[in-house]
Amino acid sequence: MRIVVVGVGKVGKTLADQLTREEHDVVVIDRNEEVLQRIEDMLDVLCVSGNGANAKTLLEAGVGKADIIIAATASDETNMLCCLIAKRLGAKYTIARIRDPEYNESLALLQQELGIDMTINPERATAQEISRLLRFPFASNIENFARGQVEMVEFRCLDTDPIAGLALKEMPTRIRNLPRVLYAAVERNGEVTIPNGDFVIQAGDRLYVAADTATMSHYFRHMGRNAKRVRSAMILGGGRVSYYLARIIAPIGIDVSMIEIDKSKSERLSEMLPDVNVILGDGTDQELLMQAGLQDTDAFVALCDRDEENLMTALYAARQGVPKVVVKNNRLTYADIINSLGLDSIVSTRSITVDTILRYVRARVNGGGTAVEKLFRLVSGKAEALEFVASKGDPYIGIPLKSLTMRQNTLVAVIVRRNKVIVPSGNDTIEAGDNVLIITRESGVSDLNEVIRK
Repeated sequence: MRIVVVGVGKVGKTLADQLTREEHDVVVIDRNEEVLQRIEDMLDVLCVSGNGANAKTLLEAGVGKADIIIAATASDETNMLCCLIAKRLGAKYTIARIRDPEYNESLALLQQELGIDMTINPERATAQEISRLLRFPFASNIENFARGQVEMVEFRCLDTDPIAGLALKEMPTRIRNLPRVLYAAVERNGEVTIPNGDFVIQAGDRLYVAADTATMSHYFRHMGRNAKRVRSAMILGGGRVSYYLARIIAPIGIDVSMIEIDKSKSERLSEMLPDVNVILGDGTDQELLMQAGLQDTDAFVALCDRDEENLMTALYAARQGVPKVVVKNNRLTYADIINSLGLDSIVSTRSITVDTILRYVRARVNGGGTAVEKLFRLVSGKAEALEFVASKGDPYIGIPLKSLTMRQNTLVAVIVRRNKVIVPSGNDTIEAGDNVLIITRESGVSDLNEVIRK
C-alpha cells in the first residue's frame, strides 16, 4: 500500500519505521529538513519537505494515489485540514491525530464533515488503559477482545504462585479446580515463547493469559492474587492523560489527587475537575509526596512529560509501599530496565497510538480477506495478539484445528461463538462469524488466511 505520513515526530517516525518493515510504500512529509535527512538515512522512505496542509506539498507526495494518509503533526487543526485536502485530492482513507479535549465532544461531527475515516486521541486512549489497570491492580497490563468478552492479562509469576514449577499439561491434575485459561505467551529473560504443554512455568516469568472475564476472575482468586480494590489514586503531572484519567476514575468512586507544578495549569485543572484534589507543587519532591499522603494511597500514576522523572518518582512510591504503581514511558529501550526494577505496569502513549493506527492499516491491506479487528502488541512488540472475525467461505471453516496447518510461532488462543468463549483444543473448529484471537511472533499479519491453512 502507498501510505503518506505527515509529521515525523516520535509517533510519525515509529509509524514510518513499522510500516516500512511491513513492506508498505511510505512517503513522509515534514517542514524540518534536518529531521527528514535523519529519516532518509535510517529508513527506506521518500521524504518531502513542506507543510502537510498545503495542497502543493500533498500533490508532490503523490497523495492522489495514496491508499492511506496519516496526519500526526503537533497541531490538531493542521491534521484535520491535511485530511480534508488529501481526501479532496484523491486519498482513499485518512487518519488524524486529534488530542485537544475541546474537540472530544464534537469528534463524530468533525469526522463526518471533514471526511476523516479515523481519529485517534492518544492521551484519552492511554487514560482508558490506565483505568483498566487500576480496576485490576494485580495485573501489569490488561487488554479486551471480542467486544469485552475476552480478557488478556499480563502478570509476573511469583514463587508463591501454585503454578510455579509446573508444566502446563500438569496443572489440571496437580492444582485442583484451577479454572482453565489459555497461556498465550511467556517472556523469560527477554525472550518470548508461545508455550506448549511441556513448557514449565518459572517464578519471574511474565505470563500472558486469556479467558472470558468470569473465568479470569476465578483464576486469579484461585491463585490468591485478589488485591484490594483501589479506592484512592495519586497522579503526578497535570497533562492531558492525567485530565482524561481523572475524568474516568473519579466518577467510579476513586478518591483522586493530582500534583502539578505549573500554577496556571493547576488552577485551570481545579476548575475543570471539581471532584479532584489538585495540589500545586513539584511532584518529584519526596517531602511533598509524603505530605500529600503518598504512603496511604492505593495507587500512584506517574504521568510527567519526562520519562526519567516518572521512573524515579515511581520507584520512590513503590518503596513507600504503594500497592499499585503505573509509569508512563515512551522509550522502549527503558522497558527492560524498568521491569528489572520491579515496576511492571508501564504505559506508552506512543505505542498505543501506533498499535491503533497499524490495526486500521492492516484491516485495509486485503479488502477481500479476513481483516484485523484488533491489534495488541505484547512484550514491546516482540509478539502480537490479533483479533479477526472468520468469514464464510474461508478454507479453514469447519475443519478441526488439528487438521489445519498453522504458521510457525502462531497459536489460536480463543474462539468466541455466539457469546460463548472457547479455549480451543485440536478437535475444535472455526465457524463463520466467530471472533478468533491469535497470538503470533510474526509481524505484519493482516489476514487470518495468512496464518491458518488447510
